[in-house]
Amino acid sequence: MSCPVPSWRNTTAINYELAPAWLPWSAVDPRLIGFAWDEEEAAQLSAVIASMVPPGDAGWEERHRFTAEVTALLAARYGRWTCGWDWAVGEGGGGGVVSSWCCASHSVGAPAATAANVVASLLEWREWLEELAERFEQLAPPAGANAGDRSWHLERAATRLVTVVVDRTGAECGWYGLCRTVLAWFLSSTGMGPEAARDAVDTAVGGRFESWTVPSRTLVDSVGEDLAVDLTGEQPYRDR
Repeated sequence: MSCPVPSWRNTTAINYELAPAWLPWSAVDPRLIGFAWDEEEAAQLSAVIASMVPPGDAGWEERHRFTAEVTALLAARYGRWTCGWDWAVGEGGGGGVVSSWCCASHSVGAPAATAANVVASLLEWREWLEELAERFEQLAPPAGANAGDRSWHLERAATRLVTVVVDRTGAECGWYGLCRTVLAWFLSSTGMGPEAARDAVDTAVGGRFESWTVPSRTLVDSVGEDLAVDLTGEQPYRDR
C-alpha cells in the first residue's frame, strides 16, 4: 500500500521553494548555513508562533494554513533549510523523520504548546541535517578515486543511508520519499548536480520500496549496487 509523499515528478500544488524534497543539498547543508540559537531566540520565536496559532475551534484548512505560514516565517528568518520542520514520521507527516510534530490536526492546539512543538521540531530537523552532513562526509568517495573504488564507496553509502532512514522512520507510511531525498542529497554533496542526482536515485530505487515494509537486506544491497553501477559502470568489488 502506498501513501502520498512529495514527488519530484508531480508539479501539482507544490511550492518548490518551500518543499524540502525539492530543495538542493546546497540549500540545507548546515556546514554552509549558520544557525544562531539561544534561549532568547527560542523565546522570541515561540512568542511569534504562539500569536499565529488559530483558535481551538479552527477547521482543517485554517490549521493547515497556520503550518504553511510557520514554514514561510521560518524560511524567511533562518533560511529554506527549515522547510522540513514538519516533515514528520508516518502518514500524517508525509513519511519524514521528525517526531516532535505529527500533523496539523493533532499538533496544533493551545498556543504555547503548539509553539513549543514547532520549536522542538525545528531543532530536531536541524539535528537531522547535521547528522546527514557528518554521514555524507564519512561516506563520500575520496578525491581522485578510480571507478572501482568510487563504485564501492557509492554502494556502501547507499546501503547505509537507506538503513539509517528505515531505522529513523520505522519504514512507516511514505518513508521512501525521505529515502530518495537523502540519497539525492548525498550524491549532490559529492559534486553531482541536483537533477542528475534525482534521476540516478529514481533509476536505482524505482518503485521497489513500500510503505510499512522494511526492505530486505537483499533489496537494499541491490539498490546500492544498481546506483553504483549506473554512476560508475563498475561493479562494487569489496565487502562492506
